[in-house]
Amino acid sequence: MEIKFVHGLWGLDLPSLEANLRLIRSGGFEAVEMGVPEAAADQEKLRGLLGEIGLGLIAQQWTRGASPREHAESFEQQYRRAIALHPLFVNSHTGKDWFSPAENLTILRRAAELAGEGGVPVVHETHRGRATFSATSTAALLEELPELKLAADFSHWCCVHESLLEDQKERVEKAIRRSFHIHARVGHPEAPQVTDPRAPEWRAAVEAHLGWWQAIVDRRRDGGAAVLTICPEFGPPPYMVRLPHTGKPIVELWEVNRYMKDLLQERLRL
Repeated sequence: MEIKFVHGLWGLDLPSLEANLRLIRSGGFEAVEMGVPEAAADQEKLRGLLGEIGLGLIAQQWTRGASPREHAESFEQQYRRAIALHPLFVNSHTGKDWFSPAENLTILRRAAELAGEGGVPVVHETHRGRATFSATSTAALLEELPELKLAADFSHWCCVHESLLEDQKERVEKAIRRSFHIHARVGHPEAPQVTDPRAPEWRAAVEAHLGWWQAIVDRRRDGGAAVLTICPEFGPPPYMVRLPHTGKPIVELWEVNRYMKDLLQERLRL
């Protein structure tokens, strides 16, 4: 099985889209993860740059609205826009944590219908504030929709459950079985992002996440997958801690995500 490393547009601050995409490619990443622009001219510009630079696309989207119906409509609008650019797949922040399970399931079922029609797979990211905000909520959704596909970002669950999920093993394993994409950010019991994964004080958190990611690799490989995508996704402030008064970030985002890519290449067993 091949591992394809992806970098998000989030947090990169070079002065143009082209410069950021070229930076991603120069770092050894094979795809960019980003939202598809709304304007047709911007979509065509992105299409041309991806082809010229040699990057694949993972289309990110975020459902919005005051009701489940509006979230489902928002998903559809963004999905139809995304598939025109032929992404590898769509990664969606779906639903809301304050919707009932039945309401979130309505959105997820509509997403599945659209993925069947459009032919571009959809994964739903495990993320605070969304239908998948916790190990508990996600396990319940998987009971109702066993074919649901996840983008695994367990850093959020560490924060939600205030633990390294030691007491959530069964639910985490259930999510691992349905994980098709990894966001490789390291969280801890009080935040979704450690200050610096290179620092020895975060070794236990890093090792816990490496264990989950290895289990996903094993699951996808044993299931016959040809490719697994991984996006090192340490983010900018306010995810990243800033020094008081100056507001200066305490680490350099690009360096940290490059480190995570190197660490994963070294540590993951294929």
